[in-house]
Amino acid sequence: MKKKASDFRYNTGETRVPWPAVGENYNAHDLMEVIKFMMQGQGAEYDAAIDEVAEKVYALDKVSRAPGKLSLDVNVVAAEEACDEYLNTQGSLFVTNATAGFEIAYKYANIDPGDEVIVPAITFIATMAYPISVGAKIVICDVAPNTINMDPEDLKKKLSPKTKMVVPVHIGGYPCNMEEIMKVTKEYNKDIVVLEDAAHAFGAMYKGKRIGTIGDFGSFSFHEVKNVTSFGEGGIVCTNVEEMRPLMPRCRFFGSDFGAKPIDNWFYNVDAMPGKYGPFVALNSSTTEIQAIGLKLQVARNEQIIAERRKNAAYLTERFKANDAIIPQDIGGDDVQPTFHLYLLQIDPAKAGGDVQVLRKKLEAKGVTNLPHFGPLYRFNILKQLGYDVDAMSAACPVANEVFDHRFTHLPLYGIDEEQVQYMADAVLEAVEEMQKGL
Repeated sequence: MKKKASDFRYNTGETRVPWPAVGENYNAHDLMEVIKFMMQGQGAEYDAAIDEVAEKVYALDKVSRAPGKLSLDVNVVAAEEACDEYLNTQGSLFVTNATAGFEIAYKYANIDPGDEVIVPAITFIATMAYPISVGAKIVICDVAPNTINMDPEDLKKKLSPKTKMVVPVHIGGYPCNMEEIMKVTKEYNKDIVVLEDAAHAFGAMYKGKRIGTIGDFGSFSFHEVKNVTSFGEGGIVCTNVEEMRPLMPRCRFFGSDFGAKPIDNWFYNVDAMPGKYGPFVALNSSTTEIQAIGLKLQVARNEQIIAERRKNAAYLTERFKANDAIIPQDIGGDDVQPTFHLYLLQIDPAKAGGDVQVLRKKLEAKGVTNLPHFGPLYRFNILKQLGYDVDAMSAACPVANEVFDHRFTHLPLYGIDEEQVQYMADAVLEAVEEMQKGL
């Protein structure tokens, strides 16, 4: 049985004086602007095609009607069901972005001042934004040099009686060592909540399970740069906390309850949501029907998307074997199947005759865009401004400093053709050879 949409509808149906859900509908002219944005071009041939489409759209406008609802309706439900089927989960929730999904998990854990949350040194600011916004303490875990993901061995050192959450991040879509992370965390304290930051990893597999479905919560990003997008923004959050699954839609819309007994003279109620240790206040992270349509379409072809990226990654990895100063991306196997959101390129500075900063400049000069994702969190002003001893944080993460400053960058795997992939491989090999020759 399909889930119901999670907010109320102004649309009262067939009445003498209806109250529509949509305040101002989009018309044919508006739709043409959307079409021109989504399918951009120039020149006489393009203009002629646009004129032909406009004629059809205006004709369609005369025989069609506008949608009755633009947000949280049947397409949002269908997108969630598609994600549930793909991830083998129950109760996936489509939200505004991955950060909104993180927030639901953090609120469930009742993160408060004095609590500690462990995050990896190298990740996007969104991973730690909510805890530091409420005064909780961020504890930085060092990374494993081969993956740039959270190091389970360093995690053991960073756990404390104040640890309330651990947040592994699957950088570039390469799965963390979730078996060890879950083991280390839950053996220390079974009540610690594990939130998988799976922003890069929609579709990744780890030992037979989808990444994002192993921890207590997992949240994925559908931002425009990700493998799958929902018209530029969006996210899915899922949970293994059974009592939370039926409540997730209410966590997206202020805790509103449209099925229970309403307050007097009104048609719904609003509750605080039950966290692990006490109630919390839910906010609004509603998504639109248009976003949901985009998500459904891209989820349906995600395996093809990953396969195309895997092909490019495998080619680069094979080519880079020609020089042992280059440490190429591990493309995985039966147990570990990345999404190849990014290609992790590393070098051995001693063998390469220089560090990655030299390589990056050489690649840029050759027209190859490369970006290390991301800067160590303790180097941003925000933690120092909030009173953290960032020097101590840095000293506690020697691997993160070493790999970021000297060893790794990321290469693109999408939006490029075969010739560009070949050129990129040639450019990396040539750049490293130049470094080795002192050029």
